[in-house]
Amino acid sequence: MDDERPARFEAVYKGAYGQITAYAARRCDSPQDAADVVAETFAIAWRRIDEMPRGQEATLWLYGVARNVLSNHRRGEVRRQARSAELDAEMADLYGNSPDSGLELAAIAQVFRTLPDDDRELLSLVAWEGLDRQEIATALGLSRNAVRIRLHRARGRFSRALTEAGVCVTSESRLVPAERPL
Repeated sequence: MDDERPARFEAVYKGAYGQITAYAARRCDSPQDAADVVAETFAIAWRRIDEMPRGQEATLWLYGVARNVLSNHRRGEVRRQARSAELDAEMADLYGNSPDSGLELAAIAQVFRTLPDDDRELLSLVAWEGLDRQEIATALGLSRNAVRIRLHRARGRFSRALTEAGVCVTSESRLVPAERPL
């Protein structure tokens, strides 16, 4: 029985992959999200292979699984957007009295969201969590020197992105929480 499972999964995968991918692609905002949904759908199918019906019903069962995965994905996206809104509000509270408030703050937040994930993480660990380079190195499993270099590059990319967006941040108007020294 166990020897049959990989072959059965492979047959269902080959037969339904295109249909499930098209189903996900039509319902997701990006190809990456669709790929994630398809991957999770087939991972669940593998884990639950003994529950999967045989024949054409297997594809129908996969549609149901994909539907549930999409629902979970959407709920996760809503939670992520809510956290982002909370973070935006927190940033507004922290920097609301600065000369860079209002529209410029919104532009800065938008530029920040366009940075690569690794850059956002490093800059967030410094600015929001207040970690120093050694603490970041420990948290990320990197050397202190690697953190120094990556942080320098991330700051440079952020600065260039702000300039390209038309946001002028001078040393006198830097966005730094009042309780944290420059």
